[in-house]
Amino acid sequence: MVRAGLSRAQVCTAALELADEVGIDHVTMTALARRLGVAVPSLYEHVRGVPDLLDAVAAQATGQLADRLGEALQGRAGRDALIAYATALRSWVLSHPGRYAATVRPLTDPEGSAAQARIVAGCAALLRGYGLEETRAVDAVRFVYSTMHGFIHLETDGGFSHARNLDTSWSLVLDAIDRALSTWPGRARVT
Repeated sequence: MVRAGLSRAQVCTAALELADEVGIDHVTMTALARRLGVAVPSLYEHVRGVPDLLDAVAAQATGQLADRLGEALQGRAGRDALIAYATALRSWVLSHPGRYAATVRPLTDPEGSAAQARIVAGCAALLRGYGLEETRAVDAVRFVYSTMHGFIHLETDGGFSHARNLDTSWSLVLDAIDRALSTWPGRARVT
């Protein structure tokens, strides 16, 4: 049952795929070993256990999300940046729900922390297009993130049972975020 040439990266990639299929909370060494066709003890050559595995998976998933959001923001500002960022976020999460759940875990790995900082910096860059002062931008980042995260979390967990189209609701949420940011307290006056 030993698979020659297995690497830490391959173990993490398999764990990410497994997380998307069964949820990050159900990624176990046994399930991962089964997926990779190896004995559980052989995984310990690549990860020190589940906490180490989940830290590595969270770092890798956060890096993937940071890359995707960074690409979406390229050359955009204001409402255009907001829509591109939100669309990229929602699309990525719906395609990778287990990975997204990994990104919201506390990140202790330096690579994961750096990727998380890139996501926050991207959101802050998006908000510069709204003329927000730095101290007020922190509040706005929290508002934008929690609103988007809440909607997407409910969507991926099946929390919206009403027949109304979710894309329509999402568009209205983004319109509301845009209006809120356009009138945010402490916004620099543009003349």
